[in-house]
Amino acid sequence: MGLNTNSATQTAQVLTEALPYIQRFKGKTLVIKFGGNAMVDENLKNNFARDIVLLKAVGINPIIVHGGGPQIGDLLNRIGKDSEFVDGMRVTDSETMDVVEMVLGGQVNKSIVSLINTHGGRAVGLTGKDGHLICAEKLQNHGGEADLGHVGKVKSIDTSVIDMLIHSDFIPVIAPIGVGMNGESYNINADLVAGKMAEVLQAEKLILLTNTAGLLDGDGNLLTGLNAKQVNDLIDDGVIYGGMLPKISCALDAVQAGVTTAHIIDGRVQHALLLEMFTDEGVGTLIRGGGQ
Repeated sequence: MGLNTNSATQTAQVLTEALPYIQRFKGKTLVIKFGGNAMVDENLKNNFARDIVLLKAVGINPIIVHGGGPQIGDLLNRIGKDSEFVDGMRVTDSETMDVVEMVLGGQVNKSIVSLINTHGGRAVGLTGKDGHLICAEKLQNHGGEADLGHVGKVKSIDTSVIDMLIHSDFIPVIAPIGVGMNGESYNINADLVAGKMAEVLQAEKLILLTNTAGLLDGDGNLLTGLNAKQVNDLIDDGVIYGGMLPKISCALDAVQAGVTTAHIIDGRVQHALLLEMFTDEGVGTLIRGGGQ
């Protein structure tokens, strides 16, 4: 049974609206932080995987950095180990670091890889320890005396393995685990890894999937098309605070370091990635560098 006239017209409009965006972004690199509800809801996970395969099929190069905090917490609970947090960061002793590597580098990473491959993509899973991808150092907790253990920050990124995979038509899927000078493992915030990866690659876009509609003003209205100065003003005015502040800071750092645009989008929306990439309206907050 064919499309009726209204459905056919709507479908054609969607496809023609996407065309200029596909042309503009062909050959460009996107760094996508995959997390939040999109990682746990089965429909959202499948739609995300299909979106990634479609992006690659039209000549765009997606690179995925994923989180996995809830999954780590679940396994720690199952083995009877309490989770401790300081300023939102998981205190990571050696035993917890083993669990982090098992969950992020194994369970979560391979499930994302498998899902993308099931939908026709060619994904390859990595941690920052592979090919010295992410060189890390211990994160010092300057806000208090608590030792965070194996919590790290990005010291440098060697994109050699990423470049090789992209040019061989693969989709890199990266777990945010870094390696220290002496081979020790570090658990790093996935937003920060995605931001630094986008900076080093000079990506066209950094896209952070979240559990919110994007950046909202004091009246709950979605803000978008912002430049760095406007974002800093919103921070100074107290509009941006709490859990959104680290994500906004990550996005700001990226665009100020040469990434063309950063996007904070609602990962609870079906096919949020395609809607943000290929429609005029988008589904989140777009941030540009400087005063553009």
